[in-house]
Amino acid sequence: MAGTKLTHVGSIKKGNYVCIEGVACVVKDIQVSRPGKHGHAKIRVSGAGLMDGRRREVVMPGHDNIEVPVIDKLNGQVLSISGDVANLMDMETYVTFDLKIPEELKDTVKDGAVVVYWDILGEKVMKQLKGAE
Repeated sequence: MAGTKLTHVGSIKKGNYVCIEGVACVVKDIQVSRPGKHGHAKIRVSGAGLMDGRRREVVMPGHDNIEVPVIDKLNGQVLSISGDVANLMDMETYVTFDLKIPEELKDTVKDGAVVVYWDILGEKVMKQLKGAE
């Protein structure tokens, strides 16, 4: 598991990945308030969870750091398919595990196919078909 790293909240842009409430999110909106009496701008970061799609928000001083998830993009081979769940084997470690097949890949994922999956904070999600070998 890769975990997280810290980055300056002022350098975050729309489309970046951040951790809000301990959940990996994609940034949807950033609002910066002007510095107040004591000289610190506040930054409001809105994001949608990568796994659940739920909207989350955090407000923090502009000089603070925010956690950014380290996303591992890995390859796995489909060993078998049962309903909307595929049994995958990691191409490097040969570890096998079950992974839900996303709606947009249901028709294209077949036995023996190689897929790209992301490991985000210990959770795995199938992203795309790499092509059968």
